[in-house]
Amino acid sequence: MGEHAKGLEEAPHYYGHRERLRARFRDAGADALADYELLELLLFRSIPRRDVKPLAKALIEKFGSFSEVITASPERLSEVSELSDNVITELMAIHAAAQRLTRGQVKRRPVLSSWSSVIDYCHTAMAFADKEQFRILFLDKRNQLIADEVQQTGTVDHTPVYPREVVKRALELSATAIILVHNHPSGDPTPSQADIQMTRQIAEVAKSLGIALHDHIIVGKEGHASFKGLRLI
Repeated sequence: MGEHAKGLEEAPHYYGHRERLRARFRDAGADALADYELLELLLFRSIPRRDVKPLAKALIEKFGSFSEVITASPERLSEVSELSDNVITELMAIHAAAQRLTRGQVKRRPVLSSWSSVIDYCHTAMAFADKEQFRILFLDKRNQLIADEVQQTGTVDHTPVYPREVVKRALELSATAIILVHNHPSGDPTPSQADIQMTRQIAEVAKSLGIALHDHIIVGKEGHASFKGLRLI
């Protein structure tokens, strides 16, 4: 038996699977792969000497989807004993890269003319977070993004928001308009009465100082809600 044939026989069974999966991804694209298969591709580099298909499937089962694995907090990922610190760091880096990419799409042109990019960015950044976050997009007079800041992080169902602090920060940045964004960890983006009341208070204070509130977007696993679209502001 030749050395090459002997080497193939001795190679772990998952080597061939890895090459076939990579080839299918190259030839047919990401849409040809199931969630767990795309996750496998990401795990190949950080776990080079093990069959990662069972782990990928277990992660999808635990968290619910590819997106929820990638956006899971380090604390939740560390609950999976098979994930080393290096693997958790890689997954966090992938989430950060996705946020950077979608944020770049928002920064390149006026926000109001690229609304779908704004929604994609907000969804990527916040939809699967396990705590409420209150984010503000600050815009200049051309409606281009000046800054994007998480102002508050709360609990699973509440984030304290202070209208005067929101407007004060807008004035510091010389913003002429703002878009409010927060997430509902429950998954349902339907605005609560508290959300509506808080938004109207911010709109009132902002308007008195010449700052427009373009919208308040709530994101969740089940989609998003726009206060402007719902005619709540």
